Amino acid sequence: MAVEWSDNILIANLADEPALSDELSLIAERVDGADSVPHAVLDFSEVSYINSSNIAQLLHLRRLLDEAGRELRLSGINDDVMSVLMVTGLDKVFRFAPDTLTAIAGLQLIDSDAE
Repeated sequence: MAVEWSDNILIANLADEPALSDELSLIAERVDGADSVPHAVLDFSEVSYINSSNIAQLLHLRRLLDEAGRELRLSGINDDVMSVLMVTGLDKVFRFAPDTLTAIAGLQLIDSDAE
């Protein structure tokens, strides 16, 4: 479930299908209709696999955030999920962090640099 960590950062602890697709859809809807778009951290530590539909959802969410000048960070990626992202070349598209706290710290640095 996605939670507001702060006014500027949204965190989602994701799980395997079917919850993964549902959660990614909800986050995209939330971002797409927001007046103030937050950065997003997606915690994949409980996700053991992703499919092509999930990849499409991630790319859509990334585009929405980019258009709003916000960042998407993926954290806690296991080897199986990372191998899918590497084979598809998406390891060069997304930004990664080893854990959620590191992702949050990186986003806070972006915001402090922008001030």
